[in-house]
Amino acid sequence: MLFAKMKLKIGAFVLIASSLLSLVGGASAQSGDYVNTFSLPTKPTTAGAYAGVDPTGATVTFWHSQTGKNEATLKSLADKFNSENPWKIKVQPIQKGSYDTVYQSMLAALQTKELPALTVAYQNQAAQYQNVKALVDLNTFANDKVYGLGSAMTKDFFGGFLQSDVNPQFSNERLGFALFRSAEVLFYNADALKALGYSAPPKNWAEFADMSCKYKDSGADRVGYEVRTNVSFIAAAAFAQGGDIYDSKTNKFTFASPAVQEPIKAIQDMYTKGCAGLIANPNAFSDQNDFAAQKTLFYINSTAGINFINDAIQKSGKPFAWDIAAIPYKSEPVTNVYGASVSIPKTTKQQELAAWLFIRWFDEPEQNAVWASSSFYFPVRQSASAQMGDFLKKWPQYQHAFDLLKNTRAEPPISAYSRVRDLASKAFENVLDGKPVAQEFATLNSAASDALSKDRPGAALPTPKPTTVPTQAATQAATAAK
Repeated sequence: MLFAKMKLKIGAFVLIASSLLSLVGGASAQSGDYVNTFSLPTKPTTAGAYAGVDPTGATVTFWHSQTGKNEATLKSLADKFNSENPWKIKVQPIQKGSYDTVYQSMLAALQTKELPALTVAYQNQAAQYQNVKALVDLNTFANDKVYGLGSAMTKDFFGGFLQSDVNPQFSNERLGFALFRSAEVLFYNADALKALGYSAPPKNWAEFADMSCKYKDSGADRVGYEVRTNVSFIAAAAFAQGGDIYDSKTNKFTFASPAVQEPIKAIQDMYTKGCAGLIANPNAFSDQNDFAAQKTLFYINSTAGINFINDAIQKSGKPFAWDIAAIPYKSEPVTNVYGASVSIPKTTKQQELAAWLFIRWFDEPEQNAVWASSSFYFPVRQSASAQMGDFLKKWPQYQHAFDLLKNTRAEPPISAYSRVRDLASKAFENVLDGKPVAQEFATLNSAASDALSKDRPGAALPTPKPTTVPTQAATQAATAAK
């Protein structure tokens, strides 16, 4: 989640380079050419944290949230791994429901100790599990002399993707590992922009507002944009302004900063003028449907929904040319890249090593390209794009989003973020109700800081909520959200 020449600022380069060096750990990992997973030694190693551990014959239960075509592709890849790996490891993908259902199931499993060997988890969820020391620090594997990534594989990852699972609250332990990512981007109606006299999408919020207001005036029942009030958008807009919502060095939230507040003020002004509107039913993707029906000019959401957007447009009765661009920015695009990773709960050494070998294999370019081309998620390996040629030609919108991966940031991986997400949405909603941005976001920052002080390493786990078996439609909608 590759391949135009990168023009990064020195600071961004240093950050990525330092994260890669810390991952490789000098002589503690492989060096030189990457060794394919199935070519690794089959006999137990004699050194390292997993010395003497033999993964042969292990069963890896894998709790995930994928449905439909994604689930079928995941099962197909697991079957390939099961039939070809030299240790005769068996991976058993188990669809547990939505991301939240998996999370609630994990909270319950941590009480009963009936844990899977591998689970999907957002970074803040993984941090909550680690409050009770439930996860393996994957730096142990990544830096291993035999089973590690080595310098060649490490350099092939998007640096920001690797960094997103490193948790500053737990001494930079790596609590998860990315199999894929998606990004917060701007979808726009290219035909409508051209009809309004524009030759390119907006670069900044002033242009975004101007285009939105002109679109509102161009026909009945139109607005430029229906506002998503979730924290991923708030973070994406802040990143694009050169800021952040959290400072990992000081362990403080920064919602009171100008970079966070300026885009919110711009949207509040648009909403007051009638150039932006509210989403009728966020859980039903009504803003997506309104974009497809040309009731809005812009739509901001995850790249994971590219194929759903296209289907809705083609079925609308009046299809139009559409494309993807960066969130309006200050000086250069900075993209919010997000997505659940996979974590390895502490079970047995044999299962832990077997789970890592599956992760390592899944992230090799061949498998990563198959998964990305089927799911519309981004691959985590840069070299995977070489095997996605036909897919990239068929989906130029995906290619344009792909090009935005040159400069990325990620939302905070800390456990308190679970609470802060709701707090941020409420603050944004209050702003749209007319409350001053500075006041609401100062209050938000205070509440977020309070959550941070309470939800820290060693904090008790939340009480699990009862889970039900969801319908496939409900699960697919939740899964596609990111």
